[in-house]
Amino acid sequence: MGKFDFDVIGSALPYLFQTGMTFTLTLTLLAAVMGLALGTVLAMMRLSRYRILSVPAGIYVNVMRSVPLLLVIFWFYFLVPYIAAWIVGSPTPLRVGAFNSAVVTFTLFEAAYFCEIMRAGIQSIARGQVSASMALGLNHWQGMRYVILPQAIRNMVPALLTRVIILFQDTSLVYVLSLTDFLGAASKIGQRDGRLVELYLFVAVVYFVICFTASRLVKRLEKRVRVLR
Repeated sequence: MGKFDFDVIGSALPYLFQTGMTFTLTLTLLAAVMGLALGTVLAMMRLSRYRILSVPAGIYVNVMRSVPLLLVIFWFYFLVPYIAAWIVGSPTPLRVGAFNSAVVTFTLFEAAYFCEIMRAGIQSIARGQVSASMALGLNHWQGMRYVILPQAIRNMVPALLTRVIILFQDTSLVYVLSLTDFLGAASKIGQRDGRLVELYLFVAVVYFVICFTASRLVKRLEKRVRVLR
C-alpha cells in the first residue's frame, strides 16, 4: 500500500462526481423512468386476451432477456442512426449520438425486465379483486387503474427498486462507447496519471457503498410491505 498515491483520488473527486457520477445518475434516471413506462405497456400487452398483443410482447421480452446487454449496446449504437434515417426518410444515417443511443438501449433493455416485474405484481393480486371491480361497474381498464394497479405497485416496489440498483451498476458498460460515466471518468484520469489501480479501487468502493446501502434500504422497505399485507 506504500506505493499507492491516494492524493490522485482527492484531486480527481470534482471531475469524478460532477461529470462522471452526474452522467451515471442521469442515464439511470432516464432509463428507469422510460423503461418503466414501456415495461408497463408491455406488461398490459402480455396480460391481454388477444394474441396479436400478447405474442409480440412475449417475443420481445424473451429476446431482450436472452441477449447480453453489452451486445445490445453495440447493436443500437450502430443501428439507431439507420433506424432514425428510415423513420424520417433520410438517405443517409442520422447522427444520433452515443448518449442518445445509450438512453434508447437501456430503456428498451430494462423495459423487458420491468415488464416481467409488473406482470408478476399484477398476477399476484387475487382474482376476487377483479370480480369486485366489475361488480362496482368498472370496466377492465378502470378496474386495472383504480383497483389492481394500486395494490400491485405496493408489491412490486422492492423488486422495481432492486432492478434500478442493477441498472445503476450496468450503466458502467457505456464506457465501451467512450462516454464519460463514473467508471469512464476514473479511467481517463487513471490513464492520464498512470494511476489506474487507485482510481479503479476507489470506483469499486463507491459502487459498493451506494449499492449496498440502497440494497439494505430496499430490504427494510420489503419488510414493511410484507407487514402491510
